[in-house]
Parts: sequence; structure tokens; C-alpha cells
Amino acid sequence: MTVSLYEVTVDSYLQMLTSSKDVLERGAEYAKSRGENPDDLVKLSLHDDMAPLSFQAISVWHHSLGAINGMREGVFAPPPKKPDLNYVGLQGLIDEALDFVKSVNREEIDALSDKPMVFRVGEREVPFTMTNFALSFSLPNLYFHATTLYDVLRMHGVPLSKMNYLGPLRVG
Repeated sequence: MTVSLYEVTVDSYLQMLTSSKDVLERGAEYAKSRGENPDDLVKLSLHDDMAPLSFQAISVWHHSLGAINGMREGVFAPPPKKPDLNYVGLQGLIDEALDFVKSVNREEIDALSDKPMVFRVGEREVPFTMTNFALSFSLPNLYFHATTLYDVLRMHGVPLSKMNYLGPLRVG
């Protein structure tokens, strides 16, 4: 069985972006049904030493849309700061990433599979192959932040199930 870089990345990004979109929509609906402002959820976190919901959504955006741009450029860096985003702004980031990832060309991504990739943090650089970047860095980060996004809202009482987290399964 051969799995392409496109299948590993783009198909996984689409699944988690669709899931995150649904989770955020359910979070907004839940807050509104309780007379709460969804913007109050933006700063919630699982623990005092963890980044808030806003960072989780920004990271889902960054480890999908940003990862593809990084793959194209051969360089990936931490996400940009976006301190003024409200709940609707977070939803907009996920929508932006979803639209962008849907437009990505299979041949272009598959052609990158043997190219080098560097993760750059300040002066430090971590070298990867594109496949190793996807499998050992990009996807684990995407899943971590999508899971934490889900968990923050679930902890707040939003009625979410495992199927909401999984998103559209690739069956067949």
C-alpha cells in the first residue's frame, strides 16, 4: 500500500478543520443558548499553564494552512500572534484554512514529498524531510490543538461527542 503526502496531509487537515469548525459552531450555539457571550470562551484553558482556546484555534489554522505554505517554502515557524481575535474571528480562521486546504493541488503536494523542510524558531533550525515533518511534527501538532480545542469546550459543558471530534471519516 502506498500513501501519498497529499493523503497524509491535506486529507487529514480537511478532516480536522471540518471537525474544528463543527466544534466551534457547537460552542457558539451552546454559549448563546445559555445567554453567554461566545467571546467569553476565547480565553478559557484546561489549566493555568496551558494556552487558551484562542491559541488552540490559531494553531489548528497554522498547522494546516500554515503547514502547506511552509511545505511550499521549505520553512515552517511558530504561528503568528493574533491577540485581538474574538470567537467569530477564530471561526473565520478555521473557515479560511478549510477553503484554502480544499483548493490545494494533489500533484503539487505529492511533488514535495522528498524535499527538505526546516522548522525555524528564532535562530534554531530543526531539519526534516517533508514526510517526516508531516508525520512527526505537523500532524501531531494539528491533532493536539484540535483535541485541546475540543476539550476546552467540552470542559465548559458544550455537548460534544467523539464523532464531533473525529469529523468526516474517510470510509471505503
